[in-house]
Parts: sequence; C-alpha cells; structure tokens
Amino acid sequence: MSLKQIGEFGFIKKISRGCLIRPDNIVKAIGDDAAAFQTDPEQLTLMTTDLLVERIHFLCGTISGFDLGHKALAVNLSDIAAMGGTAREAFVSIAIPDNCQLDYLDGIYDGIKNLAAEFDVNVLGGDTTRSKIDLIINIVVQGIVAEAELLCRDAARPADVIFSTGFLGDSKAGLHLILNQIPADTEGLKSLLTAHRVPQPHLREGRFLARQTGVHAAIDTSDGLSSDLGHIAEESRVGARLYADEIPISQNLKDFCARFNFDPVDYALSGGEDYTLLCTVSPDRAAEIANAFEQKFRRPLFAVGEITEGKKITLVYPDGRTKPITPTGWDHFKVEKNE
Repeated sequence: MSLKQIGEFGFIKKISRGCLIRPDNIVKAIGDDAAAFQTDPEQLTLMTTDLLVERIHFLCGTISGFDLGHKALAVNLSDIAAMGGTAREAFVSIAIPDNCQLDYLDGIYDGIKNLAAEFDVNVLGGDTTRSKIDLIINIVVQGIVAEAELLCRDAARPADVIFSTGFLGDSKAGLHLILNQIPADTEGLKSLLTAHRVPQPHLREGRFLARQTGVHAAIDTSDGLSSDLGHIAEESRVGARLYADEIPISQNLKDFCARFNFDPVDYALSGGEDYTLLCTVSPDRAAEIANAFEQKFRRPLFAVGEITEGKKITLVYPDGRTKPITPTGWDHFKVEKNE
C-alpha cells in the first residue's frame, strides 16, 4: 500500500500507534490541532509544530521573505488558536540551500519577529542547517490554556450550530493566481493574494470562544471546510449539515469566481489555508455568542450549519436540493500543490 492510497491522515493514524508511552498528565496526544498536557495544576501546556517546504508549500520567487516568515509562524499560531490557547514561546528551525540569499533570510526572520511581537510570543531558539536543494522552515510553538477552556475536535454534539470566524476560500483563489501567473490587476485580486501569503491567525477569536459557555468543538481551517469539518465529525462521531447560501464567501472571491468561471461554494469547501476557526456551539447559546462576537470583533460570527446524528455530512442548497460532502481539501500525500 502506498502513501497516496491512505493519505496524510491515514498515515498519521498509522504512525500514532504506540507513541503514547507515559499517558499520565496527557490530555491530548496525536490527533488534534496541538498536543495538550498538564505541567501546572491551573493550566495546560499546548505544543504544535508545522513544516513548510519549498516547492511543496511555497515558491521563493513568488513570496517575499517577510511574508514567508509571517506565514510560517501564523500557521502554528492558528493551531494554538484552535485549542483556545494563548501562544507563548516559539522555536524556529531552518534548512538553507546554497542559492538562498542572506537578505531573503533576514526577511524571513523579520516576518517571524513582527508577527511574534503582535501576539507577545518569544522566539527562544531553534536550529539551522544546510539543505542541498530546498528551503525548509519548521516552527514549534508552545502555548497555555486553562483545562476548562481547552477546545478540541471531539466535543461536537448533535444540534450544535456550526460557526466560522471568517471568510472561506480566499486563500485558494490567491494560490490559483500564483500558480497560473495571473496578474493581480484589481484591489480584489490583490486582497486574495494577501489572504494566501499573509494569513491572520485567529488567536484573539480563539480565546474569546474558549471563554464562552456552550462552545464545544473547534478546529482551524488549514485543510479546507469540507476536510476540517470532516475531522470534527470523525473525532466527535457525528454528522453535519451545511447550508450553501450561509457559507461565508467574500465579495472578492465572488468576483474572482465570476471572472474565471468557478463555483465559489466549491472554493470554500475545498480551499484550505484560510486559518479561520470552525466551532460548534450549543443551540441555546448560539445567538448570544454570535452577538457578543460581533460586538467585540466588529464582524459576524458566521453560522454555516448544524451538527447532526449519524456520520454523513450534507450540503443543502437554497432550493432544497442536497448532496453528500466528501473531504476535498488539502492532503499532502494525495494531491500535488505548491505556491
């Protein structure tokens, strides 16, 4: 059997067997956005790591060093956000090929340090080495969260309302522009490029949600709405119903899809790298939490559907038609992608 047959998440499940040697004080091991373990009677430690590889996740000729550094840290901060945590310390490891210029590397670290300062994160170390071909960046981020506020993928309940903290599909549109060398000749297209290159981790939104009674499960949209909601459904042993006309799609994405003849709902479902948060909320708390979110962040908390019994995920169209949803987001071993 090959990696392409089982995919990234099948591979993760396979290698996770036998990894937990000392289960004491481990709250979450492999299988969520971050690991969580007890180091203090009053809070949990969160740990996450992400690896960015040239020609797989980015092309140096299409992204500035500053933006690449920002993104490399942002994808890790987003994992901490999905767990409801506060990011605290970061460690940066980098493998550098001979053709990588020093000013580009300076830009990478400037981008990392700029975003770290925004969220009060220390960069405490890491490792540097040489690479024969590609630039590789790996960042580890440590965070904290009170155990009672920890958000995980496995806590969704039937009848929960599914929310997104932002628009979906913009990053995929930005990637399409890059891969097809389409000039960003409007402000809308420039915004889509920015969504892909400089994602904004929803740490403050994650902390807000973690403090609310009635928020059950959460995940960040790193792989796409269909895949990430699928992770919640699988871990929580539930199904879901999404409403096509409620999925938050920006005007920029609508204009892009009209111009290039794409379906914006498909883009939102199969995108990835938006780094918004999906969460499920008890129906008796949904309206109150959505109102409080909008007052705090000056933008909506978008209700996109509800959790159901069973294990099916269904998309409902305004005319009442339905279709089953299968995960169509990013999988490292089943598809080819780079920036």
